[in-house]
Amino acid sequence: MKNLLYHKYLKEVIPALQKELGRKNVLSLPRLSKVVINVGIGKSKEDAKMAEVAESTIQRITGQKPVFTLAKKSISAFKVREGMKVGLKVTLRGERMWDFLEKLINVALPRVRDFRGLNPKKGFDKQGNFSVGFKEHLVFPEIKSDEVEKIHGLEVAVAMSTTKPEENRLLLSLLGFPFLK
Repeated sequence: MKNLLYHKYLKEVIPALQKELGRKNVLSLPRLSKVVINVGIGKSKEDAKMAEVAESTIQRITGQKPVFTLAKKSISAFKVREGMKVGLKVTLRGERMWDFLEKLINVALPRVRDFRGLNPKKGFDKQGNFSVGFKEHLVFPEIKSDEVEKIHGLEVAVAMSTTKPEENRLLLSLLGFPFLK
């Protein structure tokens, strides 16, 4: 792998985690397992082109073809029928995951308007995974603002091996995620 973030993880983050958590076994440390990027396309009922636009932008951002997610049950209040396309998702692992995270930390997050840092209290769930949402997909370098027809949001979920949010936050902050102090 040629990724700089992955080499930083091997050379700096693992020894720092061992020292901080007081563990000698590398396999007991928290590690990244996957990154899932998803987009809700609920508006595609009225606008058929929305799903097309979202699919092409996700594919350009991740370099991987997204999969449509379908509604599991009908909800009349949201005008959703069972089996309807309600979203798109891409799961990244391995080298693509590290490439995407490097782009997220170094390019996308600094381009967010009025960005002060990620809130660790809101971002972690009970399983220890971290999620961050974007209101606009324009922060990614693959998207040219003059080509954009429709603006949509997306969510990035980083799944980790441990269920302890404190350890996972330490891992992400050592990798370079800009958390609020």
